[in-house]
Amino acid sequence: MTQSPVYPLAFNGRFLSAKLSGVHRVALELVRAFDALVAETPRLAMRFPGRVIRPPGSRDDLELRHFEVVEAGRLTGQAWEQFELNKLAGDAMLLNFGNLSPVFRSRSVTMIHDAQVFSSPQSYSLAFRSWYKFAHMIIGRRAARLLTVSEFSKEQLSRFGIGAADDIGVVYNGVDHVFKEVRDNSIVRELDLRHGEYVLALSNTQAHKNISVLFEAMRSPRAPSWKLVLFGSATAEDFLALGAPPPSNTVFAGHVTDPQLRGLMEHAGCLAFPSRTEGFGLPPLEAMALGCPVIASPFGALPEVCGNDALYADATDASAWAEAIASIAAMTDEERALKCDAARSHVRQYTWRTSAKRLLEEIESLAGQNAQCEAVEGQTTHGSHCSVLGATSVNENKLWDLSEVSRLSRSV
Repeated sequence: MTQSPVYPLAFNGRFLSAKLSGVHRVALELVRAFDALVAETPRLAMRFPGRVIRPPGSRDDLELRHFEVVEAGRLTGQAWEQFELNKLAGDAMLLNFGNLSPVFRSRSVTMIHDAQVFSSPQSYSLAFRSWYKFAHMIIGRRAARLLTVSEFSKEQLSRFGIGAADDIGVVYNGVDHVFKEVRDNSIVRELDLRHGEYVLALSNTQAHKNISVLFEAMRSPRAPSWKLVLFGSATAEDFLALGAPPPSNTVFAGHVTDPQLRGLMEHAGCLAFPSRTEGFGLPPLEAMALGCPVIASPFGALPEVCGNDALYADATDASAWAEAIASIAAMTDEERALKCDAARSHVRQYTWRTSAKRLLEEIESLAGQNAQCEAVEGQTTHGSHCSVLGATSVNENKLWDLSEVSRLSRSV
């Protein structure tokens, strides 16, 4: 039996230097799940050597079994990603799960989570959206493969010219990370919240998050006399500055830990997610997994990922949100239990292991294309278009010497 050629991988570890946002959560969990999948399969472990390359000062808490984690380079942030990472990755296929990658690198797979800088530019500063639009356009033309997190995002990326639909693979997010956290009810007690009698939502002022519709809904006489609890970075003053004053029954929880968020979700009457667009929508699935009813808007990827197990309300209609919240408040214990059980059953399909298997399919496809390319051309990866796909022989795999990575980091 002919052994498959070695196909070295490098992972862009910039996500280890950032706060754990939704995008960085995806990168963290996907790398861990993919590492576990490769580590338990000798054939894959031999074929896919590699390392996570992280910038100086970043966290080293991945605890991987197969891939090594290497700190390399001298810069940080986007400067490290654009000016050092390309050289540090050498001939490996560079995997990037955080929306960006070295823009002119061709031996790369980049996950772009959404096209919201194009579809909702008002949600971002001019500098941010200008950079992302430029970077995504270049990455879309240079990368060996694009990935995204939903069929909706795939359609959007294609629509805005970032990549052809056939060149974009879909890897759904997982949600089972929520069960790793031990529930912390301290924030529930501190805020004096009553079980099942508050609406939980993100505290975010971005236009597409559309939190102001909840403010209107909670002022409606149709809504129950529940509190609106917002978690995240935005404050009451931030909303006031935008001309969207929160109602008097709003409670700002601020930043919360993962265990505290689990506590908030498990005690909430419901999670409200009124976004006008979403590339995926992880919080609704997290809530559904934890037995918290979800009300979402029927836009973006939300219907795709939440299916029939969320209630839906038009993002532009505050009265519809008030009525949806009231309908949950009016549920009997039995009705609520049936709704939550159905939602839990739905989200079981979203595991990080399933995501890792789908990622493996994408990588093996690229590796297979490279093998076919070399067989036809009779060439090595160097000096041919096969080099875009990144395969190499064991003897050529010098980059994966730790001393070589260290030398490269000093020479950039």
